Amino acid sequence: MDLHMFLPPVRIVDITNNKQEIPPGVSLISAPDVWEESQRGDGIVIAILDSGCQVDHPDLSGRIVSGRNFTQDGGVEDYTDTSGHGTHIAGTIAANLDNYGVAGVAPEADLLILKVIGSDGLAQIQQVVAALDYAIAWRKGTQRVRVISMSLGSAHHNVALHEAIKRAVSAGIAIICSAGNEGDNCGDTIEISYPGAYPETLCVGAIDIELNMAPFTNTNDTVDLVAPGNEILSTWIDGKYAVMSGTSMAVPHVTGAAALIINELERELGRTISVQEIYEQLKARTEPLGFKRTVEGHGVLMLDS
Repeated sequence: MDLHMFLPPVRIVDITNNKQEIPPGVSLISAPDVWEESQRGDGIVIAILDSGCQVDHPDLSGRIVSGRNFTQDGGVEDYTDTSGHGTHIAGTIAANLDNYGVAGVAPEADLLILKVIGSDGLAQIQQVVAALDYAIAWRKGTQRVRVISMSLGSAHHNVALHEAIKRAVSAGIAIICSAGNEGDNCGDTIEISYPGAYPETLCVGAIDIELNMAPFTNTNDTVDLVAPGNEILSTWIDGKYAVMSGTSMAVPHVTGAAALIINELERELGRTISVQEIYEQLKARTEPLGFKRTVEGHGVLMLDS
């Protein structure tokens, strides 16, 4: 069994005359309102298990602390992104707040790029498991991975993947996953995608900027919350910017938010918070939209709520 990334159509965008660095999705979840108390995610390491990343993208300068390639495309040190999917996610999480391009939800967080999706758009289970174990063991000085972003999935349960997920959570790593893009535009059916459906993860569905349900978002009783995932502007390969839609695009909004919450609460409480506390804080900082529980979970993420 393989996992696949959710790769929708892509629209390249010229931002030469862009006067609004903070994308609408980042603003919608109120990330800028908590930047001061959360130190913009400074020092929090987020591992992105995806298609790699353009490490020299101008808007990601200084954000990437390390990386590794688990696919058959190139050597272990080559985590170059050929599809753009991983680079887009990286930008939504942590693009620099530098008066140019776009800004991420946690613009001072650190990114560990773990390439698990090959040029065929698929991620083999054993490679994903190896990447999860690598993230658990990774250290740089006093830093360790606190959050994992996984915008990929399969309709099939896999024991090895589930056990690796449980190992990561037991090691104190929050795992944010996409609900999937097989929705039917009405919210009346059930579509399951793993690892998002595992109880140890936080499962994220998608809405648009007008707070409407995204037509593609999977609906089921494992959805924990929703975030912007339709027409999302972020970084792209070749130093460009692009608009994409999918639950893949909703996940990095929540992943970046987790980094902000960790910094905010740990400064306030003077201790390390648990994965369960991270999940509960994310679910508590939501606003209901009036959709079914299977559509929106607890509601749309609003960090200032």
